[in-house]
Amino acid sequence: MSNIFIPVILGTTRQGRMSEPVANFVYEQVKKWHNVETELIDIRQLKFPIDDAGESIKDAEFSTTCERADGFIIVVPEYNHSFPGLLKHVLDTNLKEYIHKAVGICGVSAGAFGGTRVIQSLLPVMRELGLVTTFYDLNFSNVNNLFSDSGELLEAENYIRRFERFMKELVWMSTVLRHGRLEVSIDEN
Repeated sequence: MSNIFIPVILGTTRQGRMSEPVANFVYEQVKKWHNVETELIDIRQLKFPIDDAGESIKDAEFSTTCERADGFIIVVPEYNHSFPGLLKHVLDTNLKEYIHKAVGICGVSAGAFGGTRVIQSLLPVMRELGLVTTFYDLNFSNVNNLFSDSGELLEAENYIRRFERFMKELVWMSTVLRHGRLEVSIDEN
């Protein structure tokens, strides 16, 4: 079986975003994973108009990447108990590209809850988009204290262990769902 493709989406455009070093850490860990291909998608680099929405403003390259993906990792900060509006705007530009694909969410927060509330806010959105969420999330609490001035994760060993658990489930779900999309008709009963 060919490699699975799991891009990492950095879900905020704000200046000084502390989710950026988290996304870089996650991306570097995914790159080390056997039989997995990845790329980092920074929504700051995507240019979508804000005077329209949904599939009418699709970006061909982003849509092609989403179509090719077997699963996704979304690194998203918690803003006021929810997720950034621009992430929702970007995600809404696709639909069929997501159907029956796995997604793992990495919540990022300056507080002690590690983005738990942003993950809870995103779950109904993921379902509506046709994505299948993993059971295990990856939380980055007190993010302002997690990285050195040079961008190194200070508690790397703990986070690598948590990442491995998160990734095992995501890879398994992505592989099983790919098999289902390719081999099992949804019309079969």
